[in-house]
Order: sequence, then C-alpha cells, then structure tokens
Amino acid sequence: MIARLTLRFVALGYLGALLLVPVGIIVWHTFSGGLGPVWDAITAPEAVNALKLTLEIALVAVPLNTAFGILAALILVRTNMPGKALLSALVDLPFAVSPVVIGFTLILVYGQNGWFGAWFVDHGYPVIFSTPGMVLATIFVSLPFVAREVVPVLREIGTEQEQAAATLGATPLQTFRRITLPAIRWGVVYGVVLTTARAIGEYGAVAVVSGKVIGQTQTLTLRVQQSYENFDHAGAYAAALELAVIALATLFLMNLLHPRKDG
Repeated sequence: MIARLTLRFVALGYLGALLLVPVGIIVWHTFSGGLGPVWDAITAPEAVNALKLTLEIALVAVPLNTAFGILAALILVRTNMPGKALLSALVDLPFAVSPVVIGFTLILVYGQNGWFGAWFVDHGYPVIFSTPGMVLATIFVSLPFVAREVVPVLREIGTEQEQAAATLGATPLQTFRRITLPAIRWGVVYGVVLTTARAIGEYGAVAVVSGKVIGQTQTLTLRVQQSYENFDHAGAYAAALELAVIALATLFLMNLLHPRKDG
C-alpha cells in the first residue's frame, strides 16, 4: 500500500513539475498586470490573425495526415506489397529529422531558386514564405502519429471479421466502412489528437519557411517568440497562454476519448 502511494506521489510530482508548474508560471505572468492587457493582447488584429492561421493550418494538415495514416497502416499491416520497409521508414522519418532541417529542405525544393519553386512563383503561387509552405512543413512533422496509432490496432484485431465479410460478398470499401473503420476508430481518434497537438504547437519547421511576417505568416508559436523579443511581454504571455489552453484541452480530450478497459 505504501509503495503504491509512493509511486503515485512520484508520478504526480513528476507530472506537476513538467506540466503544471510551467503552465502555472505562464498564467501568473499573463494575469499579473490584470485582465485588461490580456484582453487587448488576445484581441489585437495580429494576435487574431495568428490564431486563425494556426487553426487553418491544422484544419488542412490533420485531415490529410489522417487519411494518409489510415492508408499507410492498411498497407503496412494488410498487404504484402514490396517496399513496406521503405514506407515504414518514411513514416518514421519526421521522428528522426530535426524540424529545422525539414524546413530547410522545403526551401531547397520549393524556394524561388529550388527545384520546383520558380515554377510556382512564376504562376503566382509562391510556396515558401507563405501559407502553403507552412502547411507542407506542418504536414511533414505531424505525419507519423495516425499511422503509428492505427498499426498496432490493426494487428490486434486480426483479419477474421474482414475475411468473413468478404466471404459474404462485401466489397473492400464496404468491409472497410463497416468492419475495419469501427474497429480502429479509437486508434484513429488518438492519432488525430496527437497530430492536432503537434500541428498547432510546431515551431522549428514553420519558422524556417514562414518568413515570420506579422499579420500574414505568423502563427501563435511564432508570435510568442517575436513578441517576447520585441519586449511585448503581454502579447507573448497571452499567446503562450492560448497555446497552453489548447494543449491542455488536447490532453483532456485525448484522455476522455481513449477507451478504458474494465478492471
């Protein structure tokens, strides 16, 4: 009994030191000057634009990575096609490569002097230092989460029900929609939550390809850094609080939606 309570105390203390204390410090600094400066910082046009851009990027990146993650998981688990090892390595690549390197690579490919960048610029659709480049960077860094959450679920559920559905005449699409997708839904949800958290909180790759133009290509993470460096502490703390609230809401949602086993 004592050992169990000690382990819980250590775990909660560790969690508090990593999560609650930093968030508490952010909240204290944010509201140390009262509610007025916080409200002004949050409702400033550049702050509203940063929040909108952050959410817009996530709304593009998360659905695309969800679709890719499910497809990649199905290929890795349910097929015997050649190149599965390569696909698995590519899915895990964002875990191994620094986000800054990812951003730099995108500049080499889609920059004005890159392989394809000149064509996009000539046709009036610049990628780098604009929203499309930020979306690409976010998609890349948040690519693995859905696939890596769905793969073990697919392996656990096996293929018996899918084979039975096929025997009864169901098409592959019907089998996926009625059998496979309901079985993997919690893995998908868990992966989507993690992907959303990474997409909203990404800094390194987005900072490289964005240009950091206030009011145009500034996300909330970039606003924290730029505001603090410009001695706009109220704006920096307010943006950090917004990110903290989104992160805590994501963690709460992740634990709320995660299935719990009885006993």
